[in-house]
Amino acid sequence: METSAWISLLAIFVCFILSGFFSGSETALTASSRARMLALERSGDRRAGIVNRMLAARERLIGGILIGNNVVNTLAASLTTGVLLTLFGEVGIIYATLAVSAFVIIFSEILPKTVAINSPDKVALFVARPISVIVRLFGPLTMAIEFFIRWLLRRFGLDLGSMSNVLSATEELRGQVDLLHKEGGVAKTERDMLGGLLDLHELSVADVMVHRTKMRTINADLSAAEIVREVLASPYTRMPLWRDKHENIVGILHAKDLLRALDAVGGDAEKLKIAQISYEPWFVPDMTSLRDQLRAFLSKKTHFALVVDEYGEVEGLVTLEDILEEIVGDIKDEHDLSVQGVRVQPDGSVHAEGSVPIRDLNRVMDWTLPDEEATTIAGLVIHEAQLIPDAGQAFTFHGFRFQVLRKARNRITSLRITPLAALAPRE
Repeated sequence: METSAWISLLAIFVCFILSGFFSGSETALTASSRARMLALERSGDRRAGIVNRMLAARERLIGGILIGNNVVNTLAASLTTGVLLTLFGEVGIIYATLAVSAFVIIFSEILPKTVAINSPDKVALFVARPISVIVRLFGPLTMAIEFFIRWLLRRFGLDLGSMSNVLSATEELRGQVDLLHKEGGVAKTERDMLGGLLDLHELSVADVMVHRTKMRTINADLSAAEIVREVLASPYTRMPLWRDKHENIVGILHAKDLLRALDAVGGDAEKLKIAQISYEPWFVPDMTSLRDQLRAFLSKKTHFALVVDEYGEVEGLVTLEDILEEIVGDIKDEHDLSVQGVRVQPDGSVHAEGSVPIRDLNRVMDWTLPDEEATTIAGLVIHEAQLIPDAGQAFTFHGFRFQVLRKARNRITSLRITPLAALAPRE
């Protein structure tokens, strides 16, 4: 074989290596984590900064890589055809086609892309500097092609500048967290906390408040000694004071303020002036989002607010702990009342009190019952059934069977919830 043929074979080998380099680089750079690259850049990694800058101009990056890849693939095909024509004559064209196709598919596409997709961040950092040189080298040509493509697409009524992402940043983040949970990279508790944090702007204080029927309040007209006993018997540190009717809240009494005042008068409760100890209640609309309410709690440096409807009537109360529980789950301390709201049965069904929030049930059982139209599980049954059911009635919707176990007046107090997937084998 002549020297020129050996040189051609060496050039072909180099072209295949460069083709694999371009293919793997494209896969690694487009699949790399923008968040991880940003963190590495902030920690001082210059290669991560190069990756971020190239990804910011993604069209130019892909254009530069594709130009380089097609150039070396075309050169490899031409050189291979020339060598095989010399060795085998016209049949060498067929041999060249088969050889180039096999080498490009196996060694220049599948192999490098498989390596890159399994370690995209490491490969992206490794190829960052050489690829940035390639992108700058083909920059003018890439810009010209990009301009032509945009002009051509506009001729067909497509404007790339006006195309926006279908999903919002919040939805993309939620989808990424769910995907990582399915792949085992994020635990359920961590997924629930991240999901709760992302849901704050979608939920209102009415979704997490303590309803006025469950509020623990104190009659402001009671004697000071009786009010002290009420506060000491309560598991809560902040107690609403009402006068004339329960919805007429006139003040909030903090247990610490009461104890300080009681100590100042030598322990004589009759000397206390409750009106002077309590502070003015803070009222917030029921449609305030949890994100806005959380910011308001932090700015006012208070943890307690009363929720009112559009007519100014008290609907319930909301605390900072209620909002935090939407993120981290139920928070219990040594003074919390222990309420068993959800009980899992051996047959796979669940006994739940009607007042259990749908979000809490979803979090505990890892279900996806909708909570757009109702806050509690009883409210969901009433909404779907379009009536107030009697004890013993059962309904099937959203992939579950809901049976009313107990009812008090117009309230559903207890239900049995059975997933249809667990019900089918028994039937």
